[in-house]
Amino acid sequence: MSTVNRPKHIGRNISRIRELRGMKQGALADAIGTSQQTISSIETSETVDFDKLVQIAKALGVTVEAIENFTEESVFNFFNNFYDNSANHGQVNGPFNSCTFNALDKVVELYERLVQAEKDKVEYLEKLMKLK
Repeated sequence: MSTVNRPKHIGRNISRIRELRGMKQGALADAIGTSQQTISSIETSETVDFDKLVQIAKALGVTVEAIENFTEESVFNFFNNFYDNSANHGQVNGPFNSCTFNALDKVVELYERLVQAEKDKVEYLEKLMKLK
């Protein structure tokens, strides 16, 4: 078994990132002002012109380094870590929602606004009655 490093296939990385972003070749082509056939050709190339790579990175919403260093393993690690950290919000008791506001205060505030709206309506109707 050999530990020879394969050269980075920039075109394949662009293709995978584009797919993960849910973008079609035509949409990427439109974003950088080229044809879908050119994108197809780029995605089969091991190397890409740096200026074109900068345009593609911007259109995909990633950095040039992200394209150059992209690996499937890093994507899985990111999502696994994201899920692990977001599931429990740093709480020991599990994935419970924690409000950053007092729900009762919000209900009282809403009730007060509704009462004020009704008072305003009554006042308006009384004015109308006096004009008649």
